[in-house]
Amino acid sequence: MDLLIFDMDGVLIDVSGSYRKTIAQSIHIYFKECLGIKSKTISNEDISLFKTAGGFNNDWDLTSGFLLYLFSLSGLPPCPKRKIFEDVKEAISFLKRKSSEFSPPATKPPQKNHLLDFLEKVKDLGGGLEGVRHALKYLWEGWVYGTGDLERENLVKRIFQEVYLGEMFASYYHLPRLFYKEDGLYRQERLLIPRRILSSLRKKMRLGIASGRPRFEAELALKRFRIFPYFDSVVTLDECEKEEARLLKVSKKKAKLTKPHPYSLLKAIEEIGLLNPRCGYVGDVVDDMRAAQAAKKFFSMLAIGFLQSGKTEPVMMEALLRAGADCIIKNPKELLHLAG
Repeated sequence: MDLLIFDMDGVLIDVSGSYRKTIAQSIHIYFKECLGIKSKTISNEDISLFKTAGGFNNDWDLTSGFLLYLFSLSGLPPCPKRKIFEDVKEAISFLKRKSSEFSPPATKPPQKNHLLDFLEKVKDLGGGLEGVRHALKYLWEGWVYGTGDLERENLVKRIFQEVYLGEMFASYYHLPRLFYKEDGLYRQERLLIPRRILSSLRKKMRLGIASGRPRFEAELALKRFRIFPYFDSVVTLDECEKEEARLLKVSKKKAKLTKPHPYSLLKAIEEIGLLNPRCGYVGDVVDDMRAAQAAKKFFSMLAIGFLQSGKTEPVMMEALLRAGADCIIKNPKELLHLAG
């Protein structure tokens, strides 16, 4: 193998205490602060299962999708249309007023069997947030505000970024914190693949990253864990969105270039500049494996599924294999054997 590309979340970086908890915390805050409803905590297992539907490379989309699912179980009536607001506080006021009309009970955690059945429907409808919307017949759209500007109506992203970045939110977005005043959960991350293994791999081949993180958050982790120097290319959400904007300008057509599209993998290979390299991509969710399989049309590519042990391991292993994993590893040391 000449080149090994890594996903970040769940592969290089353990995000069970950061992004996964941010999703759960954002859902809790959305119900409590925006609607005045008590909610039960969503587990990491629930979130992992949701990702098996595919199309959830973006955690903001996953949070919105999970909210839509929970609203469908909440006892609140359907509300298919969203409104336009001038600012976030106006959006919150509207949701609280509308929710109070129905005196909803506290939300209940999803039952595993019901969740799995629902996710099968989402898979059949193409996965991702659009699959969730379609499965729910777009009936709860007016309860979930997860698009648009952080200053106006994008409550989901606003809450999520405040929870994840904490004290860094205001300086990055130049906005005050409205929902979360504690330290950012990015502080809970830890390195999954030790530097000594990355160092050994780097002596054998070139290394790259293809991540769905925004660049600021990718670099935040790479610098904190002192692993930036090991990688010859780092491709993030920012590069995908920049290329999407360029294509829209040129062709007048919208393109979605985040995984499972192989763009980020191909961009990393292009930036590293090897001629006809033998490549591997290490990922932990179905979108990673689908992206690696799609990249095989252009380069020799090994799709490597990475699993941490846990309750959902058998389900995740089956999902990765069905999505095209050529092999599954559970210990970072196995990468040294694959490298040859």
